[in-house]
Order: sequence, then structure tokens, then C-alpha cells
Amino acid sequence: MKESVGEASKERVKQGYSSIELVGWASPPHYDQAAHKLYWAKEIKFGDSPEHTLNYNLRLLGRRGVLVLNAVAAMSDLKKVEAATPAILGMVNFQEGHRYADFAPSSDKVATYGIAALVAGGIAAKAGFFKLLWVGILAFKKLIIIAVVAGVAFIKKLFSRGGAKEAEALRAPTPPPSA
Repeated sequence: MKESVGEASKERVKQGYSSIELVGWASPPHYDQAAHKLYWAKEIKFGDSPEHTLNYNLRLLGRRGVLVLNAVAAMSDLKKVEAATPAILGMVNFQEGHRYADFAPSSDKVATYGIAALVAGGIAAKAGFFKLLWVGILAFKKLIIIAVVAGVAFIKKLFSRGGAKEAEALRAPTPPPSA
């Protein structure tokens, strides 16, 4: 995670923003197995700012996805955010039929990524998505190539037809006005 933030920081600086550094855990990841909720907090330093930033993450696991909630505050507000977390988690849940507890092993698919990927910023989850996307592209590559060639041919034909008509109109003599 620190390497990923370090790479992002280099891009931020190139674009004129202050650097960013992941200092470490403000609160290490913990999973509430009964409620199927995961939460943790990161301490982040922006540029030369004397006060570090708190990025508090909440993940609520559902039957077909994850609900992501983030609280951003000053590090000095960590205790306040932690105190409010149970109330926030108590107010938010999936509708019946979409809760984690409603998972049906006979018909539902298990996620290709685990809790560690949710904590790591979804890097592994994104890698799984891109792998799936690449497999889809490979499976439909002939159809994609045909569609691109047909689109280019259509656009070329459209512009060449209009250009030929304009050129012909410029070459043709203008008839005299009728009386």
C-alpha cells in the first residue's frame, strides 16, 4: 500500500499538487464476522502539513457486493470517528435478500478476491476485474475487429461521398438564372 501511495505521490507532484505519504495504520483492519463489516483507518501525510489526515474506511459485505463508506478527518479526530462508527454501522445495511447472510451457495458466486484485497484498496479486486475484462476482449476479438473495421469504413465512405459531391458541384457550370 505504501508503494502504491508513493507512486501516486510522484504523479501528484508532477501535476502541481503536494506529495502524499501513507504513514501507517491509525487503526488496524478488523472484521466483525457476525455483522460482516470490515473497518480500518490509515494515517496520511500531505506535503509539509503539520497535522496528518485520517482516512477511516468501512466496508459492509453484501450478497453481491460491498458498500464502501469513508470518513476523512484530522488525525486528532480519530477517537470521535471511532466512537461514531458503531452508530453509523448500525444505520447502514443491505435490504433483505441482498445481505451477506442471504448468500445462497447453490446459485451465488463467491468473490474472486478476499478481505485483504478490500483493505489493500481493491488492488487485487481490480486485477481480477481487468483479468476478466481481458478474457472477454480475447473471446470477442473477431467481433470487435469487425466492428472497428466496419465503423472506419462507414466513416470513410460518409466523408468521401460528401467530398466527391462538393467537388463535382464546384466543377459543374452554374446554369443561368431562368426568367
